[in-house]
Amino acid sequence: MSARQADADIIAAIVTPPGKGGVGVIRVSGDNLKSLVYAWFGRMLPPRHAVLLPFHDDNDQVIDEGLAIYFPAPHSYTGQDVLELHAHGNPVILAALLRRSHQLGARAAQAGEFTLRAYLNDKMDLAQAESVADLIAAGSESAARSAVQTLQGNFSRQISDLVDQLVLLRTQLEAILDFPDEEVDFIVSFDIINRVQMLRSRIQDILLVSQQGKLLRDGLRVVLVGQPNVGKSSLLNMLAGDDVAIVSEQAGTTRDALREMLVLRGVPVQIIDTAGLRDTSDPVERKGIEKSWQSIKQANLCLLLVDAVHGLTDSEQGIIDQLPAGLPRLLVHNKCDLLDEIPPASNDELYVSAKTGFGIEQLQDSLLGLGGWQGHDSSLFMARERHLQALRDAGQSLELAEQSAGVLELLAEHLRVGQQALNTITGEFGADDLLGEIFSHFCIGK
Repeated sequence: MSARQADADIIAAIVTPPGKGGVGVIRVSGDNLKSLVYAWFGRMLPPRHAVLLPFHDDNDQVIDEGLAIYFPAPHSYTGQDVLELHAHGNPVILAALLRRSHQLGARAAQAGEFTLRAYLNDKMDLAQAESVADLIAAGSESAARSAVQTLQGNFSRQISDLVDQLVLLRTQLEAILDFPDEEVDFIVSFDIINRVQMLRSRIQDILLVSQQGKLLRDGLRVVLVGQPNVGKSSLLNMLAGDDVAIVSEQAGTTRDALREMLVLRGVPVQIIDTAGLRDTSDPVERKGIEKSWQSIKQANLCLLLVDAVHGLTDSEQGIIDQLPAGLPRLLVHNKCDLLDEIPPASNDELYVSAKTGFGIEQLQDSLLGLGGWQGHDSSLFMARERHLQALRDAGQSLELAEQSAGVLELLAEHLRVGQQALNTITGEFGADDLLGEIFSHFCIGK
């Protein structure tokens, strides 16, 4: 039985997106829905069977006819009794059905409350619960697949295995510290520091994979900057495969930041075309330039475009000098089709033609590489910044543990802090469980 406990009251909500559709679904969840089901339909429903029924209001008038499915606890999404009504996807009908569920004792569900109850009833851990929202919001097929990996528990199992090994180390140390007279020679001879180093290495491996998953979840924000008429809007159109930005020979055409969502190699990428950066007396253009700098500060990567004919000038160097410190940038020479000979590309500088498409594929690879993308495989799982920070904290604690090898009490404390950091990812294994682990593994109590 879990120590966590979900609220006992009944909640209800429309779980399909707003608007009209072929089917709309009402979900109701609570500790005991038998009386609500009987009050609505005059009989109980067979478990996990779709039954075609009329849905009546409080005046016994038919609201709609559809499928009712009853999921008795614990075999449901929330771990409680769940009733789902599959009706026609008309907002008026769904609102009437939701109103009727309120009349029968349900209250309006809060945002995320069904998944919260699933977590509280041990149907999923925190990482899996978060992946539900990530799956719904996934911006690419690769992101969706990675979210499914997390939802199925692949990420959680790796974290749980790390926690199990940390618990084993902690129990061995506690045995040494608390029961020095017992026969624990095998514990003393155990290479604890070597195990700590191995765990640190595993944490680093998981962190690298998690960083890739975070890229799939959050995507990249890439800002196009440069002087007017270097071809930023043309490059945006080429990357997007459509005329999403106005292209003109007149300088200052782009007055506001244009945003276009792309998917490159499975990674969601937001390309932001900004106003040309230059000194101007035009108040409207000047406002657009101010917004350009705001977009630059929020970006993950900067593509600085220059005209390949005249190359990098003092004006572009002035832009480079003002870019935020630490912001990755790629110098892109556009209009290389006007050159007699195209120079070789490098890691941070390449040549493209937004007119002919030359170098565009290499540009895509370069911006993904600078953004941290190392390629997708089936082992990736969705991750959030809090997961990455927890892994970093755990790694740091284990590094401190290595440095404390001569002081067992300090070593044990750093292992505890490291385990606590990992626990925040899944929300499992509280500190109070350690005593039980010690006695169940070593039989050292009398």
